[in-house]
Amino acid sequence: MLYYLFRYLNTIDFPGAGMFEYITFRAAMAIILSLIISTVFGKKIINILQKKQIGEVVRNLGLEGQMQKKGTPTMGGIIIILSIVIPVLLFAKLDNVYVILMLVTTLWLGLIGFIDDYIKVFRGDKEGLKGIFKIFGQVVLGLIVGLTLYLSPDAVIREKASLSEIGTKTEIVDSGFYNSSLEYMKDKKSTKTTIPFVKNNEFDYQYLVSFAGKYAEPLAWIIFIIMTILVVTAVSNGANLTDGLDGLATGSSAIIGVTLGIFAYVSGHYIYADYLNIMYIPNSGELVVFIAAFIGATVGFLWYNSFPAQVFMGDTGSLTLGGIIAVFSIIIHKELLIPILCGIFLVESLSVIFQVSFFKYTKKKFGVGRRIFLMAPLHHHYQKKGYPEPKIVTRFWIVGILLAIVTIITLKIR
Repeated sequence: MLYYLFRYLNTIDFPGAGMFEYITFRAAMAIILSLIISTVFGKKIINILQKKQIGEVVRNLGLEGQMQKKGTPTMGGIIIILSIVIPVLLFAKLDNVYVILMLVTTLWLGLIGFIDDYIKVFRGDKEGLKGIFKIFGQVVLGLIVGLTLYLSPDAVIREKASLSEIGTKTEIVDSGFYNSSLEYMKDKKSTKTTIPFVKNNEFDYQYLVSFAGKYAEPLAWIIFIIMTILVVTAVSNGANLTDGLDGLATGSSAIIGVTLGIFAYVSGHYIYADYLNIMYIPNSGELVVFIAAFIGATVGFLWYNSFPAQVFMGDTGSLTLGGIIAVFSIIIHKELLIPILCGIFLVESLSVIFQVSFFKYTKKKFGVGRRIFLMAPLHHHYQKKGYPEPKIVTRFWIVGILLAIVTIITLKIR
């Protein structure tokens, strides 16, 4: 909202109004405001949660220090959501299709998580919202994101075009093409994405259906939408599983957010995209403002969520964080980098899948279920081995930082 006010003020030469034209300035303002909201106003929200006796319901799993967390305020994801949405509404371009999608993602998954926490806290149902309803909500969000990217004329990538492709200069202007650095460009809908360790670091979903001839393009978009649904579901649930120790999901999400911010900035800047030989995505640079608010919100929330936690985010926060990371990655065509970037979420999810599958298999075969880990998700395995909670979290953060660095350097490893 402030962006449009200062853009108007800039037309009448109001001193300093031109600063709001710069993404970096608005991103800086967004991260500062989100930090203020999450730390200063976050404390007030925590006090309200305590007064309303909105405390964590803890099942005794025999973990050290676990029962001490009973009664700690939960549903703190509200702090994260407010710390993201308010700065974005103030400093981002609200007519940007990508920003709109990110706001929808934040509020949609925040609502699903809130309902889940509400059922757990106020109705005393430890299971919360039934899993089928969570999955349904994630699938609907995936459909919304995938169809929007397919149908919106603003969701495109921009590629170099030869003169033989675009004709005369007049045709270039009338067709919506533009000339930059003496290179002709063209906008196109694309199902391309970034994949590490291969030539040009690009993969097009259309390759999977090349046998379909003229039907290959629409089929590729169907595959893309299905992939979107899978990524949204997997990452949001992965973040949810990771949120089992004080500060683990929050800190990991902040690290991932910084990496995604770098990707969004270079993808939305023609010179950097050309230098790195990655897809140039017009208008995606505006996502830097959103991710700046995301980083500020997670770091600010960590002020109260670090060991010993004064508040838990609950599903209100964890589902939202995972969904934001998933949709953001899809928008900037980096979803196939998620197994590396979100390696912590992936390992946590796989530990649960392997544990449950192996237990069922051995119980069916031997009559007695056996376990791979002492307990799943993986962070509880290390707790059972006697590692202090802060040490486990710190080491997971270090691994997350290493994975983020590896993800970034994959852009130049081909």
